[in-house]
Amino acid sequence: MKLSEIHGALKALGTQPTRSLGQNFLHDQNLADWMVDQLDIQPGESWLELGPGLGALTQCAVRRSSAGVLIEKDGRLAGYLREHYPQLEIVHGDATEYDVRSLFARGPVKVIGNLPYYVSSQILFQFTGEPSPVCMLSFTLQKELAERLSAEPRTKAYGALTLLLGRRWRVKYLRTLGPAVFTPAPKVDSAVVLLTPRPAGELPECDGARFNKLVKQGFSQRRKQLRKMLPECTDRWAELCAALGVEPTVRAEELSILQWINLTNLIDGRAGHDGAALARQAQDVHGERFDVVDENDHVIAQASRHEVHEGNLRHRAVHVFVFDRHGQLFLQKRSRWKDRHPSVWDSSAAGHLNAGQDYDDTARRELAEELGVEAPVELVARIAACPETGWEFVGLYRAQHQGPFKLPPAEIETGGFFSIDQVKHWIASRPQDFAPGFLRCWAEFNR
Repeated sequence: MKLSEIHGALKALGTQPTRSLGQNFLHDQNLADWMVDQLDIQPGESWLELGPGLGALTQCAVRRSSAGVLIEKDGRLAGYLREHYPQLEIVHGDATEYDVRSLFARGPVKVIGNLPYYVSSQILFQFTGEPSPVCMLSFTLQKELAERLSAEPRTKAYGALTLLLGRRWRVKYLRTLGPAVFTPAPKVDSAVVLLTPRPAGELPECDGARFNKLVKQGFSQRRKQLRKMLPECTDRWAELCAALGVEPTVRAEELSILQWINLTNLIDGRAGHDGAALARQAQDVHGERFDVVDENDHVIAQASRHEVHEGNLRHRAVHVFVFDRHGQLFLQKRSRWKDRHPSVWDSSAAGHLNAGQDYDDTARRELAEELGVEAPVELVARIAACPETGWEFVGLYRAQHQGPFKLPPAEIETGGFFSIDQVKHWIASRPQDFAPGFLRCWAEFNR
């Protein structure tokens, strides 16, 4: 929008920019076009804009795809947007309170926004946290924050924020924006950054919660030597430093993202979690032996996992639905290393019965192996072997646990709790996101 258009629209609404909402309206239309171009929105693709204001970016994005959602906190501007963009979904609300899980039903979503400085960090973590349906973000931030996100080790700007975002996201500093392109003009420079997920296998896997805790500890007093900030590692410090190839006097800001990940895995005793190692772990299950059963679930033979799957032989499995105290269901995203249905969403825990095992014991075992917890299990239903279950007779169980869970990276990429309504909407909109066995269990659970 031109400066004159902004002033005219605000006058018609009888309002002025609100400082408490961090409202600074972009009035350089060429710049707005360029910013939207960074997301490469294709026709029909889903996108989300945070704090659209009067729609400087919106009018550029909607020309590319009408599958957009706008989140605007100012009720006056939300009404203006509904009038001018009836083809879009307008949410009158606070972006910091928006439930990102609802976006899974839209598929991969691209996000854009000129973020208010005072909530930028909070929004960044909210929309990039695990699990996330977001596939790309382009944000205008305060320049100082943008420099911290994209900083290199051993620089003043490099810190916990760099690492907490950088483990899973690539951050590219695109350009600096002077105050004059906004009205009212802010007192500091801004910058545009582009965040894209790191390609699978670019960095080793690690326990994300453990990584975050170590990084925050390490940078809590950044000028101190790291060994003083990680007292639980004192006895092994020389060994850890030798494995990382650093001096014992190293400080937090001197370790790269890769070294922080390796440190996390060394402390957890999980060194070697690169792609090749995880692929080997995933393939190790091929030596398992299962009971082969007839149409009545009676054991008639035994065979290897490979033979059972290759021959579509009837066998046995369990699925466990784990709910929290609020009735939300935990779903896991299967690892890309899985031999069947990689990188899709599945039951909280699931697995085959090995030869000679029963359903109840296997349900408890899968909770321990896949989620790292123990909980009572309750049989909900028996599901007959069919193509949807991969010719498995399934014992469907439910359990209750709040987490946190410890997810084995060779088996599970990520996971999260979802409300029942969110799961229903997601399945209805994008059934291809889910393993067929889970869909069959879900249908039985909801009979």
